[in-house]
Amino acid sequence: MNRLSIFPIQFLLPLLILKPMAFAIEPEYIIGPGDVLEISVWKDESLTREVVIPPDSVLSFPLVGDIRVSNMTVADLRGRVTEKIVEYVPDATVTIMLLQINSLKAYVIGKVNQPGEFQIAMDTNVMQILSMAEGLNPYASESKIHILRQAEGQSIKIPFNYKEVIKGKKLEQNIILQRGDVVVVP
Repeated sequence: MNRLSIFPIQFLLPLLILKPMAFAIEPEYIIGPGDVLEISVWKDESLTREVVIPPDSVLSFPLVGDIRVSNMTVADLRGRVTEKIVEYVPDATVTIMLLQINSLKAYVIGKVNQPGEFQIAMDTNVMQILSMAEGLNPYASESKIHILRQAEGQSIKIPFNYKEVIKGKKLEQNIILQRGDVVVVP
């Protein structure tokens, strides 16, 4: 076996081993109240609408009726609209675009320099939102911060010790925030 035939394998093997790690699956965005979508059916301009998801998450669309979009991704909604509209428009090609994300928000209250409501991304952590709130004020209790989260209809309290995290200790506390989380800085 000559060096030339081994060459590609030597370089491909690390890629084959690392590929599963490099392409970790990101969670898909879940549509929420206040988000703006454009729904269109190809070749039928009368079925093109820009819609805002209402607080009850029930979307109304012509020929489809009402669809509860709670816990749906854009792909889920596209499938549901296509499934319902095909009765009236055979071979319908439905396109749904997420135009504005308005429902992915978290809140910071208490002893920070700029408390309030903040637009977050799906990978925003506690330290990042504290930075958005322009940091802790001098009177903040750094070791007693907590996150309030709604989970399965109940509020849960997640402790966060800023002093430890800022020193690089117990970094697992710096969790990814979810829609509606409230960071409380006493």
